[in-house]
Amino acid sequence: MLKSGVRRKWLAAGSGSIGLHLALAAAVLLARPAGAPLIPPQPIADPIEVVLFRPPPPPPPPPAVPEPRTGAPAKGGASAPPTPAPPEPEPPRASRPAPPRPAPRAARVVAPPPPRVEPLAAAVEASAPVFATVGEAQLAAATTAGSGAGQGAGSGQGTGQGPGNGPGAGGEGEGCDMVRRLQAALRADPEVRAAVAQAHRTIAPGRALLVWDGDWIQTPGQAGKGLAGVRQAIALEVAFAPEACRRQPMRGLVLITFAGGPRVAFGKGNWRWTEMLGR
Repeated sequence: MLKSGVRRKWLAAGSGSIGLHLALAAAVLLARPAGAPLIPPQPIADPIEVVLFRPPPPPPPPPAVPEPRTGAPAKGGASAPPTPAPPEPEPPRASRPAPPRPAPRAARVVAPPPPRVEPLAAAVEASAPVFATVGEAQLAAATTAGSGAGQGAGSGQGTGQGPGNGPGAGGEGEGCDMVRRLQAALRADPEVRAAVAQAHRTIAPGRALLVWDGDWIQTPGQAGKGLAGVRQAIALEVAFAPEACRRQPMRGLVLITFAGGPRVAFGKGNWRWTEMLGR
């Protein structure tokens, strides 16, 4: 019965498939336009063989195993063996603490070398020039113009027309006042006056500028010895003085005064005027 029913189903399915193919072929033939040539069907080289077979039945399900009841005695009076308890889970092992990581070292920052800077020389303040001076105690016994006449003789002659005669012979001691001659010559020289006035502004009040003490003294800021203009003027007057005046013996300091207060001193213990002509 089972086989005949299955066969009928397969026959019905095959008949339906054949009918559909025939209907499709008829529709294609009828849809051909009128007058179109009929193309004969190509013969099938290899016919397709259709084989019908019955699939194998599925395997039967496994039989259900009944679970034994807990505490209920089994048939026959024998008690079922106790179900073993599940093993207890092992306690978690204490994890070994990881060693502390070393603190990261701070990166060493190397500062770039500073740019090379040329050192600047410190400005040195120009110190005030120091002049050689003498005080009032040393000038107390100094020889001044008109304080004492030197000894010497002079003579002269001359003629002239007019109400009087020319100069005659000079008196004793009047022609050798070298201090007066030098003071008059130095006061009349504008270069000497300017040099003495400038130097006098830098020295302490009540003191005189010393220019010669047996040798001409180096003046600050000047290349040569002696104050500018003073040495030349003194040497000129001494060189053209009478021989007796030039060899006149002197003792101590000589003081020359200028208008306005500046003073110049020169001299030593025992000396002569000709010594001032040397270098």
